[in-house]
Amino acid sequence: MTKLNAWAAARLLFPLVLLAPVTACVSSPPPDQMARTKLQTAPADLQLLCADAAAKSAGLTQSKVLPTNSQQLDANTYRVELNATGRRFNCIIDNTGKVASVQPVA
Repeated sequence: MTKLNAWAAARLLFPLVLLAPVTACVSSPPPDQMARTKLQTAPADLQLLCADAAAKSAGLTQSKVLPTNSQQLDANTYRVELNATGRRFNCIIDNTGKVASVQPVA
């Protein structure tokens, strides 16, 4: 390696050497402070029941409807957001699997 190439390589590596200790100091939050642990999501089987109900409402097969988000509303009820080939739906379902409503999102 010539002196010119060595200096060029050193100039490229110098910022990386300076940043390495800084990036090593970043740590992830403890599990109880992670976003996913703050909200309860609907169990997978309830999300799939909502996807089936939305598919029937949209006149599609269930494979064309995907749950995109969910959250627990109260002790027994969940809201599931769904995407049906670009059309969005909200589904309200209880913990026994009874679908209370499926509504398109405006």
